[in-house]
Amino acid sequence: MFPNLSEDLRRYGNGRQQIKALLSAPRVWAILYYRFGRWVHTARMPAIVRVLLKVIIGPVAVFIDIATNMELPPQADIGRGLFIPHTGHVIIAFNARIGRYCTLAQGTSVGHGAGGKEKSFSGPVLGDRVYVGPGAAVLGPITIGDDVLIGANTVVIRSVPDRAVVVGNPARMISLNGSFDLISYNGMERDPSRLEALEEAGKSRLDLTEHDEQRPSGALTITSH
Repeated sequence: MFPNLSEDLRRYGNGRQQIKALLSAPRVWAILYYRFGRWVHTARMPAIVRVLLKVIIGPVAVFIDIATNMELPPQADIGRGLFIPHTGHVIIAFNARIGRYCTLAQGTSVGHGAGGKEKSFSGPVLGDRVYVGPGAAVLGPITIGDDVLIGANTVVIRSVPDRAVVVGNPARMISLNGSFDLISYNGMERDPSRLEALEEAGKSRLDLTEHDEQRPSGALTITSH
């Protein structure tokens, strides 16, 4: 619990800024409740203790939902370094999986696309360092790759590859430049998985540049598919 929460808070700034966020930012209250609830849900403990803790945190969950308009159910699997920049209307499905150092802007939904059909209740899987823009929705049993950038008000109902930038309704991919300019966290300069992703992104840009140089003058450039 505490290592994950510590990484969450570090994305809000230095020690003083973290304390301020804990005291005055409802979005951080929601994250704090989620981390504790997740610990209660997954930690090894006597069954009676787990039941008592769930009874105690039940009213807290109701208060958090009302005070923040955010739902981060403890059944959801969310990696360390979660950052929610603004309070309001962030909804995560109970069976969603979200990777490390992701950012969820206000008005986002990460949920199943069931529409009342039980067979469709599987939730999305988001990779590491994914940025979900304001008002975006990621729906259904799909996989979002690492370092993906999902633009504002985008509706994603199909899986998305690593480093894709997607926009629109339904979502379409416009580049493979990724979320690198929008996701920051302590130690990212030394994170091997991020460095590897940056290297792959550089290769993709080089390939596109070489393709453009070989393209006949006046030909159209395909930016989406």
